[in-house]
Amino acid sequence: MINFLPVTIGLRYARAKRSNHFISFISFSSIAGLALGVMVLITVLSVMNGFDRELRERILGMVPHATLWGNPILDDWQETAKLVEKMPNVVAVAPHIQAQVMFQSGDSVHGAILNGINPDMEKKVSIIDDNMASGSLDALKDQRFGIVLGAQLARQLRVSIGDKVTAILPKASVSIAGVAPVLKRFTLVGTFEVGAELDSSLAYINITDAAKLKRYQAGSVEALRISFNDLFVAPTEIWDIARAVPGQNRVSDWTRTHGNLFQAIKMEKTMIGLLLLLIVAVAAFNIVSTLVMVVTDKRNDIAILRTMGLTSTQVMWVFIVQGMFIGMLGTLIGVILGVSLALNVSDIIAAVQTLLGVQFLSADVYFINYLPSQLEWSDVELIVTSAFIMTVVATIYPAWRASKVEPAEALRYE
Repeated sequence: MINFLPVTIGLRYARAKRSNHFISFISFSSIAGLALGVMVLITVLSVMNGFDRELRERILGMVPHATLWGNPILDDWQETAKLVEKMPNVVAVAPHIQAQVMFQSGDSVHGAILNGINPDMEKKVSIIDDNMASGSLDALKDQRFGIVLGAQLARQLRVSIGDKVTAILPKASVSIAGVAPVLKRFTLVGTFEVGAELDSSLAYINITDAAKLKRYQAGSVEALRISFNDLFVAPTEIWDIARAVPGQNRVSDWTRTHGNLFQAIKMEKTMIGLLLLLIVAVAAFNIVSTLVMVVTDKRNDIAILRTMGLTSTQVMWVFIVQGMFIGMLGTLIGVILGVSLALNVSDIIAAVQTLLGVQFLSADVYFINYLPSQLEWSDVELIVTSAFIMTVVATIYPAWRASKVEPAEALRYE
């Protein structure tokens, strides 16, 4: 049968007013420190999740989840696309031709990746159409030699809608005049802006124009861009697709092109979480000093309880329960404050910026001009569990000392 007497006494000790105000102050500081640590940890991890979400939506919305490459072109790509679309987890497929080029306009020269796309099919695998800053993706008509540039790239080249841009391919063209690089002039018909480094490194043209530029036969494509319902299945699913498609094809996925960026964010989140967890640890182990002082203050009470029949184990539970009450109260307050702050931190920072007339985040530096936040309940669960475990560990030594109090020794001079 479970004996609830130690629990009752422990909760009574935790709620009782103390004659020693210093012990009360230490108890309050333990609760406040634990609440502050939990609140900060939840808020910071939510902000890290927000940045991770923004990068994932912006960058991985523009680059393909996975790509099936031909060698060098993809044979009968229409039939291949139909086959790929029937594969599990595949959402959409779009043809693709890619080239590394130098763009020139007047005295400005910048390198970028030139992508040949089918505008209608590209909208299904990319967010570019939703992020057009000017012009339209539909303006990339066949044989019109129009081009869509990233907004930052357009500013670097000092061009606007209707201006001409020259693309220089690192490929030699042999003629009567000798060997010369391949040049082609395009008309700027639109710009896109996703707020990432892709704004200065990507350009789009019609896939038919790209085939002519690379001197492929009409209707030829180099690859198929594939979008999955879950980007994290791309690294494994693309290999199943490669095995199902006939021919010697190459594959790539987002983990090869941008995996290092997201690994760095994940590692940064982990390290920041561990460092901030030290705040929670310090606050939790303040409970040690609180309970040691309580044990010293309650020596007579402990002796009386022992003479009334409480065992050493039950005395230990009295102070374990008291320490757990302090820890759970601090954690609960921290969770309430942390969740509230994480859900509203974007609005709070925006209000502070408006009030003070300052801009904490510049889009030119951080690719966004607001503080993103995404609360993950798995993070909250992990934080609460860690705080609870540290609280329990912190109560063991003071509780053990309380169980070693000898009634005769404690009451000798009473």
